[in-house]
Amino acid sequence: MPQTTPAESDYSATSFSFPAVRGRKVTAAFDGGRLTSDGGVLVLAQAERMMGICGRLAECIADPRDPTRVVHRLEDILRARIFAIACGYEDADDLDALRDDPGFRLALDKLPGSGAGLASQPTMSRWENAPTKRELAKMLKVMIDIYCASYTAAPAAVTLDIDDTCDVVHGYQQLSFWNGHHGERCFLPIHVYDTATRRPVAMLLRTSKTPSGKEAAGHIRRLVRHIRRHWPDTHITIRGDGHYGRPEVMSYCEAAGVDYVFGLLTNAALRADPVIVTAADACAVRRAEAGRVVLRSYAETRYSAKSWNRQRRVVARIEASTLGMDIRYVVTSLTEGSAEHIYDTLYCARGQAENLIKLHKTQLASDRTSCRSANANQMRLILHTAAYWLLWRIQQAIPRTAALAKAEFTTLRLRLLKVAARVMESATRIRVAFASACPDADLLRAIVLALKPAPT
Repeated sequence: MPQTTPAESDYSATSFSFPAVRGRKVTAAFDGGRLTSDGGVLVLAQAERMMGICGRLAECIADPRDPTRVVHRLEDILRARIFAIACGYEDADDLDALRDDPGFRLALDKLPGSGAGLASQPTMSRWENAPTKRELAKMLKVMIDIYCASYTAAPAAVTLDIDDTCDVVHGYQQLSFWNGHHGERCFLPIHVYDTATRRPVAMLLRTSKTPSGKEAAGHIRRLVRHIRRHWPDTHITIRGDGHYGRPEVMSYCEAAGVDYVFGLLTNAALRADPVIVTAADACAVRRAEAGRVVLRSYAETRYSAKSWNRQRRVVARIEASTLGMDIRYVVTSLTEGSAEHIYDTLYCARGQAENLIKLHKTQLASDRTSCRSANANQMRLILHTAAYWLLWRIQQAIPRTAALAKAEFTTLRLRLLKVAARVMESATRIRVAFASACPDADLLRAIVLALKPAPT
């Protein structure tokens, strides 16, 4: 453990100064005692205890170590890594600097001033590379279990958004290939969200090739099958862009009783459809007569591509402007709702899923998939998703009227996690002293009380 306070004779050597204030000399030194810059990690620990994420993930991984010689339990290794990600330390290298941080030690049920430190970077990296494909598959199922368990009761219906995102790589890792559309060597991991509630459902690492209809249908089939083990009567709607509007996906959804709303790429047959052509011409005329810059209209038709086994409902969003005509298409299994409702209210809501992907990638650094092994990079996606869950759980504990109720993760981290605290240990108790001037003191107290386990 490092010395908390330098000896008096060493003070002049370790101190430094700032400009004087009103004639008084200002000096400083790192001698404040046992302090942490991440006092909010204790709140993360309470959220994790409530959800039980790390223990359930650890159960999926075989631990060949001799139990009599184990210093760090596997679930504690995962816990330290996930807490660090949530606090903004996205790299396993950061764990070397956090091994003796009193806040992290308390969060992992260790005394702040004695005993072994937290697991080091090499230990973290070994366990990131340890899970097999079968074990990773179990962990992915556990993440879906956590999603279902996050509801107190089975919902009547859920809408799941599926999308892939470009994850640029900087080397020749397994599964990485050149993608001409993005102009990068990358992965295209699939993200699935319950967008209405901001809940993550599944994150799957995959190669940079756009998923085929067969592959997409397989992923959706396994996802739906596992969700229905928890919620057999919940109505599921799958929503995605044109990548997922494939005949294999639509046929599976129709056979499984799952509704869908997918983007549909334009083609000559759709552009020549008499219903769409008539509606587009009428929209253009009304815009010109009204002298408007832009006018939007909607239409729907029955359409069947050559690769489809039946006709399906296609909705068109028609936009006439001074720049010309723009028509977008959506294919859906839904029979109710106007064309405008299907497009503007249902389909366009999937744009929020793209914001959630940005949260996952940029604010939790889940695109830090720099391991050579594909298994290790999938493990990282799981760990970053677990960190997402903890921040989501903290956000749910914030009163709806509070300013941070809809804050992004970086704001939550800055205001609630990166909070300085002094940790004082005596023979009978440990006291955590937060700053008296903490601007979010009342909110932080309310969150801790909300996450406090019920007495047993």
